[in-house]
Amino acid sequence: MISRAENKFLRLSPRKTREVIDLIRGEDVSYALGLLPNLNKRPRDYVLKTLRSAIANAKVKGIEPQQLYISRISADEGARWKRYRAAAFGRAAPILKRTVHLKIELDLKHK
Repeated sequence: MISRAENKFLRLSPRKTREVIDLIRGEDVSYALGLLPNLNKRPRDYVLKTLRSAIANAKVKGIEPQQLYISRISADEGARWKRYRAAAFGRAAPILKRTVHLKIELDLKHK
């Protein structure tokens, strides 16, 4: 692991975030930076922001983005916000607003 970045308590569904990260898992950083802006999914902005943060962390160590690939990426479930909506006959129906913890690790490409 050369660099890593985390973003916690994002107001996204973990399931929908995993759809986006599965597209770039194990790929080169340059490929991921080209693919993510062209996706039509909401989590792409948060994944892109976290990826750019990991790239910036690698640049501090003197490593160029062309040398990196995504070695590990995960979207783990975070805390759930519990809310209630009015239902019939004076009852309350629960609503779970899910959050996600996004983690990205970059490593050097093997030659």
